[in-house]
Amino acid sequence: MKISSLFISITLTVSVALTVFSAPVQAQRIKDIANVQGVRSNQLIGYGLVVGLPGTGEKTKYTEQTFRTMLKNFGINLPDNVNPKTKNAAVVAVHAEMPAFIKPGQNIDITVSSLGEAKSLRGGTLLQTFLKGVDGNVYAIAQGSLVVSGFSAEGLDGSQVIQNTPTVGRIPGGAIVERSVMSPFATGDHLTFNLRRSDFSTAKSMADAINDFLGPGMARALDATSIQVSAPRDASQRVSFLATLENVEVEIADESAKVIVNSRTGTIVVGQNVRLMPAAVTHGGLTVTIAEATQVSQPNAFANGQTVVTTDSTIDVAEEDSRMFLFDPGTTLDELVRAVNLVGAAPSDVLAILEALKMAGALHGELIII
Repeated sequence: MKISSLFISITLTVSVALTVFSAPVQAQRIKDIANVQGVRSNQLIGYGLVVGLPGTGEKTKYTEQTFRTMLKNFGINLPDNVNPKTKNAAVVAVHAEMPAFIKPGQNIDITVSSLGEAKSLRGGTLLQTFLKGVDGNVYAIAQGSLVVSGFSAEGLDGSQVIQNTPTVGRIPGGAIVERSVMSPFATGDHLTFNLRRSDFSTAKSMADAINDFLGPGMARALDATSIQVSAPRDASQRVSFLATLENVEVEIADESAKVIVNSRTGTIVVGQNVRLMPAAVTHGGLTVTIAEATQVSQPNAFANGQTVVTTDSTIDVAEEDSRMFLFDPGTTLDELVRAVNLVGAAPSDVLAILEALKMAGALHGELIII
């Protein structure tokens, strides 16, 4: 037994949820690991009015103002002394995501969310709502009947039952695209792929794979994320070119050594490249139990005493047995996992040990706590 070996002494408490990622490196298609620069979706948002609610709407100042504005657009002006009853209406935020290359006249799904005090949007209908992009231009117009999965019910005594979320609904195909977004896909002499996980080794491997497939000098890695590829100018040829290129397989580089700990769920994920250097770690469990017993002391029948209450305190200190494990320098992931699972350490205990090993410089890997 070597003195410089790694000793870990952990108290047996409860089991730890320990997940291990040690999958072998495999080739993946370019379409699965990278996106084409400039080919992306765009977020749209709008402000609208849902009507036809069965008394589950709201009566607020901004709901009334929105209702008046809608009527004014149709040439109806309500007198200032007339307060419209808007319990059947609710102001909502409407948002959607417009996919890349979508054209005017096509439909997209939308999500409608209550902005005020409406109790439910079930049974409501969204009136014509303009959906704008970040540049302030209108790209789609939404309208239609909502599909709401949640519901709510309230009794006269104030009791209430709510299931799911009744204040959020969707309208499949509820918006018609009115304006398309210009894409740089068909411009320039190059296409640029952006890796979804930046890595210098993967970027170089992808550039080499493309050059092996298309010929030398066709692709070059610009940095840890971007790979630039020469492409034909003609749009139709570029589509065929990309359809073939995105299926080229690339050897993915190993991830850096990481230990990820979810402190809320107790889940620990240890990367396959994590190593431990020689260190001595002691983690003992000490249990202190204090019990209070109450007793009544009563004098004899012929004694001139008083009945009193006494307290008998019992203090028990117990230290749980520890288990010792021997590891050679450069302990691998499998050995570490086997030892921790055998001990059955609690997540908090394992986290404390990992933090101590990291501070001591004995844990070769990045410790990430989420």
